[in-house]
Amino acid sequence: MRSCAESFEAYFLRPLGRDYGANLLPRGLDITFCDQVFLIAGGLIWNIYFAALAIFFGFGLAIAVAVAKFSETPWIWRPAAAFVFVFRGSPLFIQFFFFYSAFVLLPRAGVDIPLGFVTLTVQTSALTTAQVGGLIVLVLNTTAYSAELFYGALRSIPKGDLEAADAYGMSGFVKFRRVVFPSMLRLAWPSYTNEAIFLTHSTTLVFLSAFPARQQSGEAFYYARYFVDQTFNPFVAYPLVALYFVALTLAVIGLFGFVNRYLNRHLPRERRRPIRFRPQYIR
Repeated sequence: MRSCAESFEAYFLRPLGRDYGANLLPRGLDITFCDQVFLIAGGLIWNIYFAALAIFFGFGLAIAVAVAKFSETPWIWRPAAAFVFVFRGSPLFIQFFFFYSAFVLLPRAGVDIPLGFVTLTVQTSALTTAQVGGLIVLVLNTTAYSAELFYGALRSIPKGDLEAADAYGMSGFVKFRRVVFPSMLRLAWPSYTNEAIFLTHSTTLVFLSAFPARQQSGEAFYYARYFVDQTFNPFVAYPLVALYFVALTLAVIGLFGFVNRYLNRHLPRERRRPIRFRPQYIR
């Protein structure tokens, strides 16, 4: 029977690969409570990886798509609106399967896929991994949802603010940087916080979908399912995952709440919009 210190050493960094812990995962009667605690906790490394990078890249792309959709030029706003509609109108789980199939099958059929930063061929097998391909899907998905939030915020900016900027003689870029962009963020941030929380929860679907877990390297929910399959006891692993994600959600709320207070620092306290968690049960 392993001690908790031995379990920590063998399994906490095991989700990063076999070079960082035991070669094999614990099985059957050899599984201890500490094995489940540390291996599932280590799997959160990948959940944080997916969530942090998807939010980082998706934030900038969402602003660009929202501004494009807000444009009055048809050949600019129509592609942006179509992108938002497609990714908001289809389930995230299906998007994982679709993109994995595209990343695997189209190059094998002799069809090269130009992605801008790389051309997908048979040799670009990294895009079929969860760490790359799954991340791309999460970025595109959160870009669509966040863009719709920012677009709604753009439409809600008081006209008086825009007229005041025009009266000061601000140019288009200066007006956007000093008036439009700060107002958009302030209006959209509470809703964007909920999107960030839901995206964090959605990272549990990456290894549940078509993207494989290589060398048994997965995220928290992947290991929870593994332990349930081995022990036939769902009352340890699943509550552990839930507790870890509650803690992760509180961290997201705290971080985004700090940004929200900074964005509203110029307003009287009674006019500041607090962060409220409104979970989405259907995506």
